[in-house]
Amino acid sequence: MIATPKPAGTEAASTRCCVVGGGPAGVMLGYLLARAGIAVTVLEKHADFLRDFRGDTVHPSTLQILDELGLSREFERVPQNRVDHLGVRIGGRIQPLVDFRGLKPFAYLALVPQWDFLDFMTAQAKARYPQFDLRMQHEAVGLVEDAGRVAGVRVRSPSGESQVRADLVVACDGRHSTLRQASGLQVTDFGCPIDVLWLRVSRRSADAEDTLGVVGANHLMVMLNRNDYWQIAYIVPKGSDRALRVRPIAELRASIGALAPFLQERLAAELTSWDQAKTLEVRVDRLERWHRPGLLLIGDAAHAMSPVGGVGINLAIQDAVAAANALVPDLRAGGAIGEDRLQAIQKRRLLPTKVVQALQIQIHKRVIARALGSWDAAPEVPALLRWLLGFRAVRHLPARLVGYGIRREHVAAADRLVRF
Repeated sequence: MIATPKPAGTEAASTRCCVVGGGPAGVMLGYLLARAGIAVTVLEKHADFLRDFRGDTVHPSTLQILDELGLSREFERVPQNRVDHLGVRIGGRIQPLVDFRGLKPFAYLALVPQWDFLDFMTAQAKARYPQFDLRMQHEAVGLVEDAGRVAGVRVRSPSGESQVRADLVVACDGRHSTLRQASGLQVTDFGCPIDVLWLRVSRRSADAEDTLGVVGANHLMVMLNRNDYWQIAYIVPKGSDRALRVRPIAELRASIGALAPFLQERLAAELTSWDQAKTLEVRVDRLERWHRPGLLLIGDAAHAMSPVGGVGINLAIQDAVAAANALVPDLRAGGAIGEDRLQAIQKRRLLPTKVVQALQIQIHKRVIARALGSWDAAPEVPALLRWLLGFRAVRHLPARLVGYGIRREHVAAADRLVRF
């Protein structure tokens, strides 16, 4: 029998499924379960979704999911910048690398502030499905266990301590997952040689339109065109953040200005404090098992991704779609969810996770780490590779991998929910 969520503020609540974390995976999973008539409670520890420098790329795979949900027309009204090709500036030359043009059904990725995406999805869920219960300022601080099975979560909110009991808990609480730590599940850390400084600089109408990477002597950064500003990811060696921040901010301005000379004047006026540069500690890791009885972990809680390729959000959303497709029949049937079902979800999503992480690790080692430590001048792209990248069909290969991924998930119709 499907439980009815109780109002927030009570000492205990019960629901069929409790989703912890109001990020892209958690919100998408909550939407899909509510759409299928399942009572779902989504817990988000913050009061809103407004946090700077979160992953903002909505890839073609996610655009297709929105289309399958009938949300494309509404999503097009959300402010966004569409990117249909990507390149890298090496020295004075821009080298095209990735080209989405001509791919179907979506030939671009959308740059959308993550808070706008989450506001959009939760507003749609609330308007359409009464089974969707979103509780802001509700932080899951631990697991509730009963006879060796996870039976809910302990919650801290403005009204005090409470519990949310559930037949299934799904942890979507990110790379610093509280529930991952509480679960005792083993994680493999693959290591990563870089961290990222995120910052913004104003953009002018005369600036280039392209979103692109920039490679210089021992320095790398990515510039994302956000219409009225550039969102900059400045790549630094792992663990160097503290040493950098005791040095004058002028040194960071000079380094960025050398990579993008047209920004020098703006950097002097706008980048005046290290407080304006936010550090992302880059991690690549993966749980050996994504589940325990009564508990499933997906998204970054199960597999932290590097920002290389901007695929983290979209892999997490693919996890959510696969989980919903597999779980809805059992959640409708009532009773405990068997571990065989949770294991099947992990098995389905493990291949794309492994492939993307393996590619990211190789790019870290063979390209980024070398660029940060061994080039006295901007490198040259080998002539053969430059010739090959002159063909759009070649540039489509990374576009398909980045944009659509491996083992693409589709939203199952209510009467055709899948079994793995």
